[in-house]
Amino acid sequence: MSNRFNHKTVIITGGAAGIGQAAATRFLLEGANVAVWDVQEPDTKWIDEMTGAFSDSYLFIKVNTADFEAVEAAAITTAQHFKKIDILINNAGITRDASLLKMTTEQWQQVMDVNLTGVFNCCKATAPFLIENKGGRIINTSSVVGLYGNYGQANYAATKAGVIALTKTLARELGKHHITVNAVAPGFIATDMIKTIPEKVIEMMTEKVPLKRLGTPDDVAKAYAFLASTDAQFITGAVLSVDGGLTI
Repeated sequence: MSNRFNHKTVIITGGAAGIGQAAATRFLLEGANVAVWDVQEPDTKWIDEMTGAFSDSYLFIKVNTADFEAVEAAAITTAQHFKKIDILINNAGITRDASLLKMTTEQWQQVMDVNLTGVFNCCKATAPFLIENKGGRIINTSSVVGLYGNYGQANYAATKAGVIALTKTLARELGKHHITVNAVAPGFIATDMIKTIPEKVIEMMTEKVPLKRLGTPDDVAKAYAFLASTDAQFITGAVLSVDGGLTI
């Protein structure tokens, strides 16, 4: 694997599992220093496999991205530990699904706090370090649901649509500082959350995808890596769908 992220520092929120963990693995293998911010710690098997070879390049900080003070402290710690911050990947997200008439205000607010306010908090806390560094990358995780909506996910869809609007706005604001801001919109991705879905439903989901398979966490991690690389240096304010053609 290439070393295209040598001497780069990457923050990955929600990096302890699923897509975030796949991204952490990819960036470590491509030479980056990786700071994982999450409310849960990565599983010990992954820690043993990765930090044995990359112990000097890996930092874990337990942080709730919905708490700005905690995020600000994590940004300072990361910058002090690795001397700078180059790339922020806002991957953390939660679901609290229910139809409108059954959704509680608590379910609505929990998703808002993490999926939208959390992204704002991380951008606000890290942007000064990217500006000081004279450039950088911000990659926000939206969803096909944010583009097209989905039954029973009013809260989730609203946050993911909000992430797209936030991405485009920050691309305008931060471009003068040589910071690109883009979003990735995953479709059906085979993460641990899939385990709670009946097999019949998974088959129906797969049938809707022109490529006839679910995405893998690494499919999304590769998109993150592309947008973080110099290959994407003239791309900003874009939304990259990683969905196997689901939204065609």
